[in-house]
Amino acid sequence: MILTVTLNTALDITYRVRSLRPHTSHRVSQVLERPGGKGVNVARVLAALGHEVTATGFAGGATGRVLREHLADTPRVTDALVPIGGATRRTVAVVDERTGDTTQLNEPGPQIAPAEWGAFQDRYAELLCRATAVALSGSLPPGVPVGAYAGLIRAARAHGVPVLLDAGGEPLRRGVAARPDIIKPNSEELAELTGSHEPLRATQDARRRGAHAVVASLGPEGLLAATPEGRWRAVPPALEIGNPTGAGDSAVAGLLSGLLDRLPWPERLARTLALSAATVRSATAGDFDRAVYEKLLGRVSVTSA
Repeated sequence: MILTVTLNTALDITYRVRSLRPHTSHRVSQVLERPGGKGVNVARVLAALGHEVTATGFAGGATGRVLREHLADTPRVTDALVPIGGATRRTVAVVDERTGDTTQLNEPGPQIAPAEWGAFQDRYAELLCRATAVALSGSLPPGVPVGAYAGLIRAARAHGVPVLLDAGGEPLRRGVAARPDIIKPNSEELAELTGSHEPLRATQDARRRGAHAVVASLGPEGLLAATPEGRWRAVPPALEIGNPTGAGDSAVAGLLSGLLDRLPWPERLARTLALSAATVRSATAGDFDRAVYEKLLGRVSVTSA
């Protein structure tokens, strides 16, 4: 069982409009609603790949109930979310059908009480006993300690469970010091962590800070990986146009799937990038276009860096 942790879950709402223009009214042509937050998106992609997944984190209020109802309809995903008194946030993505651009509006997360954080830690410790891998993803809601990911990483390592961290800012900096197996920053998060805007140097520096392996998302330029086995750059055959929301979460799913399937790093990166690109062609985060994924899988270029 793969365990995904989403401390700041969300109910994701996607609006599609013909053309997004400021200071005007818009007719929405389509509304899509999904359980969200980075780790929940990871869980849905992993489940679509055939893995059994347990999703934990927090959920509360009316939006939390709707999120859990949707999650209950997701095959191969088990709901282990911890209830809270506050209301789960919503995110709204507005897709401009003319340009393909997406405008994202993210509400703040609910305040987490000390007792609720304690209840989550107890649940996490129980779930670790059955987990084969852990994904720690996304922002921290108010009330959760900034060093939360570092503690969760140490707990996973104590159980011998590989752990991937996908976060930014101070939670990432503290988490790296706890020595996660993989981190997956984007280029901005990597530069903030290391102070370097040169990706190859920055990935190597992130490893020196504690990460066993670093896989950096470079947007249209693909992926750059620094691992104990070597350094690789993965590049897509062409730029996919669409909604990039959730592409990084699909990359996390690809990395964990490849880890558990014991793929060599070049094959693992090809899977990861193909999944990420196929998500751009999907209408919502946490989904991917399977035909695009299968087409790209053998066409991703992976070379030594």
